Amino acid sequence: MITIRPATAFDHPRLLAVWLASVRATHSFLTEADIQSLLPVVRDVALPQLEVWLAELPEDIAAFVALTDAHVEALFVDPAFFRRGCGQALLAHARHRKGALTVDVNEQNPSALAFYQANGFEVGGRSPMDASGNPFPLLHLHERRPAPHL
Repeated sequence: MITIRPATAFDHPRLLAVWLASVRATHSFLTEADIQSLLPVVRDVALPQLEVWLAELPEDIAAFVALTDAHVEALFVDPAFFRRGCGQALLAHARHRKGALTVDVNEQNPSALAFYQANGFEVGGRSPMDASGNPFPLLHLHERRPAPHL
């Protein structure tokens, strides 16, 4: 059973470990130096300043989502808990709280793109660089709108 709850400062070390394990498993385009340069941003800015919800399984914290309004700033799942529904549960929770969501996905991360597309998102645009000006193209996704009833 997955429990969704708000993250607390006490959870931040575990969430940072989830982020690190997930990035190393899914972001093969990043060097270790890239990961180490991002780590303080996640630890010192994202986790303490964003709205963060976590997914807990009986054995551990498995995943988290960080939001700014209806924008998914981050969604990371510990690889030990891949394919157990945690990412989907966090998206459903965010959608319930915020309505239709948006998210930016690294173009070089096809598994993330496939995950979001399977969960009702479509590509609406592309940027050649990430928000920090690094050469990691981003795909801008939004939830597909249901067809109007005729």
